[in-house]
Amino acid sequence: MSKVFGAHAVSVDGYITGRGAGPGHGLGDGGTLFDWYTDGDTQSRVFDFFKLSAPSARVFDAFAGRVGAVVAGRNTYEDSDHFGGGSPHPDAPLVLLSHRPAPELTERQTLAGNIEDAIAAAREAAGGKDVGLMGGGVLTSALKAGLVDEIVLHQVPVLLGAGRPFFQELPEHVRLRLVEAVAAPGVTHLHYAVA
Repeated sequence: MSKVFGAHAVSVDGYITGRGAGPGHGLGDGGTLFDWYTDGDTQSRVFDFFKLSAPSARVFDAFAGRVGAVVAGRNTYEDSDHFGGGSPHPDAPLVLLSHRPAPELTERQTLAGNIEDAIAAAREAAGGKDVGLMGGGVLTSALKAGLVDEIVLHQVPVLLGAGRPFFQELPEHVRLRLVEAVAAPGVTHLHYAVA
């Protein structure tokens, strides 16, 4: 069965956006979280417009190559201008997790009202590949439902001080097991299995 994982660039203090994030403003002042996507000389095999350091390209492409469908929350969807009618991944359809209607959805996008239905729809669309989770609310909902297999933090050495946190309140501890830690220029890639 396909795995479900969340992978996101995050500041050392746990933010995935900076101040002022929102529709038309993207990550606000948190754009530095993604500098490592273009600060290297190794072309990504999955995202043709990314040039990463060699260690980052190895880690990033390994995970991006596993993704068959993406589940994103409404905030991420709105902040990203609806992904231009597509998906944050060039080859994977998007399942939008939202309780509100989304009349602007395209044929590459599906709406689901709860995390269980969203992950089920994404698994079906993924064709045997894995499901990527995008956004703190989506990851938190999936953790609460016991549906997450892995978490990947692309930790950038910056303290943003404010913004949207990646992890939200959980009802209990979630134990993680470190699978791999890869230090790279401008980012440390931390891959955890949910124990």
